[in-house]
Amino acid sequence: MDNYKQILRKYWGFSDFRPLQEDIIKSVLKGNDTLALLPTGGGKSITFQVPALTIEGICLVVTPLIALMKDQVDKLNNLNIKAYAIHSGYTFDEISVILDKCIYSDVKFLYISPERIHSDIFIEKLKNINVNLIAVDEAHCISQWGYNFRPSYLNIANLKKVLPNIPILALTATATPKVIIDIQDKLRFKKQNVLQSSFERKNLIYMVRKLEDKHQYIINILSKTKGSGIIYVRNRKKTREIAQILIKNSISAHFYHGGLDTVKRTERQNDWMNGKIKVMVATNAFGMGIDKPDVRFVIHYDIPDSIEEYFQEAGRAGRDTKKAYAVLLYSNIDLLQMEQRIKRNFPEIEYIKKVYQALCNYLKIPIGGGKGITYDFKISDFVSEYNLQVIQAYNSLKFLEKDGYIELIDEIDNPSRIHFIVNRDDLYKFQVANIAFDGFIKLILRSYTGLFTDFVKIDENTLAKRANINREQVYNFLIKLSKFGIIKYIPQKRTPLIVFTEERLNEKNLRISKENYQNNKQRYIEKINAVLDYVNNKSKCRSRYLLAYFGQKNTYKCGKCDICKSSNELELSKYEFDLILDEIKKNLNDKDYELDDLIKILTHTKQKCIKVIQWLFDNNKIKYNDSNELTWN
Repeated sequence: MDNYKQILRKYWGFSDFRPLQEDIIKSVLKGNDTLALLPTGGGKSITFQVPALTIEGICLVVTPLIALMKDQVDKLNNLNIKAYAIHSGYTFDEISVILDKCIYSDVKFLYISPERIHSDIFIEKLKNINVNLIAVDEAHCISQWGYNFRPSYLNIANLKKVLPNIPILALTATATPKVIIDIQDKLRFKKQNVLQSSFERKNLIYMVRKLEDKHQYIINILSKTKGSGIIYVRNRKKTREIAQILIKNSISAHFYHGGLDTVKRTERQNDWMNGKIKVMVATNAFGMGIDKPDVRFVIHYDIPDSIEEYFQEAGRAGRDTKKAYAVLLYSNIDLLQMEQRIKRNFPEIEYIKKVYQALCNYLKIPIGGGKGITYDFKISDFVSEYNLQVIQAYNSLKFLEKDGYIELIDEIDNPSRIHFIVNRDDLYKFQVANIAFDGFIKLILRSYTGLFTDFVKIDENTLAKRANINREQVYNFLIKLSKFGIIKYIPQKRTPLIVFTEERLNEKNLRISKENYQNNKQRYIEKINAVLDYVNNKSKCRSRYLLAYFGQKNTYKCGKCDICKSSNELELSKYEFDLILDEIKKNLNDKDYELDDLIKILTHTKQKCIKVIQWLFDNNKIKYNDSNELTWN
């Protein structure tokens, strides 16, 4: 058995790989830069974790998803595989300790957020780290043509200067042909090398429903549907409202969004994962890294911003390969609001500049300062102080992020950490000289390990309970030990963050390119229009439409989506329907015909042709011209 298969069995208990995983691993082990496209739930992490364990050295994993980063690090450590993470929530001291660990001990994985890559301490210490592979997750973020472009991803290419002979494995679940080329170009692949599985999900049934009463439809459907599912909505308020409606109708549900504290988010996610509740009503903050195989439905209550976003979220249904549903709901009001969405997402350039200056003043950043520094940031306090509209201000910040001035990071939960910075002998002398601290120090040493070599997560409440004191007293003990130079103590913090990736500029020097602004806006409009085209589509199989968007050709009708079911009602096979449809379209593209003349030249029976022609009328694909002839609409 190959060494990498032994590793798969040893750590993950699988006897064989999923489709394409082994091909990706072989490509990486040959030293090839590789772009791998695997569907949501396709086991992307295995493709870099297995080869990294096969050879000596550390795998550097770049990912923007802090929650996923933490989850994977915890899972690897539980398997007795040493892994660490570095992101914007960590202090300089913590980062320094982690990087030293990567240089001098047997660490196998270092997860890092893209904005940390260009920090001086990382670049300097990277030169002494034995890196065996660079894995880039969510690789579409490096492309301006991708649906979630992040300027900090462009820094990844600089790793090639420090590590010129180390292969890059870029991973994504969704990328159009244009983005596929762009990813390889931006990451400076030595040669093009794409390994791609089909995007087709044969067990997933796509449905689009135009409704004015979405609530009643959801209640009716979920009352009859077994298994668990997700309902995605666009704002936090709706998550609570819809969850309450479901509960009132005897459907177990929770709501989930980024504004909930970490304890609630974790509890609700666990309840849903364990089957205690049926439905999670959530914003797109929910779902990344979740691997629940038996999700029977994903419902989009609102129209998403892009096909990529929709496809990835819908793909969380049916990972166990059993039948599942992806349903997109819309109304006339939703279609009207799409135009307003464009305006809200792209405030005027002068407004964006105003938000930038207000932000710098709010954070007290001087001209020429701030670069590389991470700041706590609560947008509610910011907009209140400067009398700004929340949505416009937020989207202005997102545009400043796209233009490379800042990184806006959603709330992260960093538990308290401590690290003993004296050796054991000096600590003993301190305990003898300061008897009041002796019992507390012994409690810490009994409760946690690794304190002299790492920053270790602690829980003040647990320590308070064990010491029979309150949390405030524990906090005061830790602060005093920190002032005495015995420990470094980083209290728990829950807050969104802003990282200034460039120094603060004065108003005259702040450049927001009109061309870049218009290009971003045009790309967004194109993505919105693609989603609207998918919603309004009345003739092309949903699965075929999505596959064509991602560049897959020679696909077949699924026979199960709402479009296919509509054509199936004509009592024609998929094959017959497609043959007649193609023949009609070919003839009407050449010239317009009167109905009887068209039927005469078609090669199928009159009855079958009339059925297809009537279907084309009903779905606005053909119409009569002024001369009473049939024309393709």
